Amino acid sequence: MLKLYTYFRSSAAYRVRIALNLKSLPYEAVPVHLLRDGGEQHTSDYARLNPTELVPTLVDGEHALGQSLAIMEYLDELYSSPPLLPGNALERARTRALAQSIACDMHPLNNLRVLQYLAREHQLDEAAKAIWVRHWITLGFTALEAQLQHPATGVFCHGDTPTLADCCLVPQMFNARRFATPLDPFPTLCRIEAACLTLEAFQRAAPEVQADAT
Repeated sequence: MLKLYTYFRSSAAYRVRIALNLKSLPYEAVPVHLLRDGGEQHTSDYARLNPTELVPTLVDGEHALGQSLAIMEYLDELYSSPPLLPGNALERARTRALAQSIACDMHPLNNLRVLQYLAREHQLDEAAKAIWVRHWITLGFTALEAQLQHPATGVFCHGDTPTLADCCLVPQMFNARRFATPLDPFPTLCRIEAACLTLEAFQRAAPEVQADAT
């Protein structure tokens, strides 16, 4: 069985949980608490498994994989139905671009270790960190909302079935709400999120229903 090292509130782990659920793949969830005792991701055992000391890590047999986008594409190549990427090269490129605009441009600036650095080295309090997060989410969502004004956008980010992009969007919307980011300027993002959240695969991946959500 696949094993996923995860944290309930990690956006990157949330993406992979969605992908696993969309493909109806059973997996063992291994919680890694990112705050307890300085962060369990920094233990020597976990660092041997994933030297980046980040979640998620997917273990498949003897192989450990990091990076959520790489993990999702790995799953998509091994288990092709339902596909997380569309059929032709141009459509796949668009879907990857939407996913990466979230996972590469927005999310890293809001990641836990960045916020911890801002607090430790620059003495930002919780209110200041929230302003930082909202700034980068708003900037990214403004671009994403514009990108989605495209004929290929359907019920979901690309077409009428969930893709890699939707696996990335929903966790970022969760983050936006967590930091009280105004979402009224982004009606397309809100519409797509609502469509995603009608699906059991997204519901079962939600942070609040994870075993480690304590």
